[in-house]
Amino acid sequence: MARYKVTEELVKITLESPEITLEGHSGRNIYQRRLNGHLLRVITEDSKGIKIVITIYKAKRERYEI
Repeated sequence: MARYKVTEELVKITLESPEITLEGHSGRNIYQRRLNGHLLRVITEDSKGIKIVITIYKAKRERYEI
């Protein structure tokens, strides 16, 4: 999060109201939200109803068009 200058609050907002939710590999979920010309992607795993954040990163919107 520090590398991309993304706050914990922004991650929470993305998880609570993503623009798109996708299913990733191995049952992981990907939550996406537009962010200043980029896309914020939050990858999670669910464990007993709890979302565990695996990683977050900013990506070019062209790569993951929404």
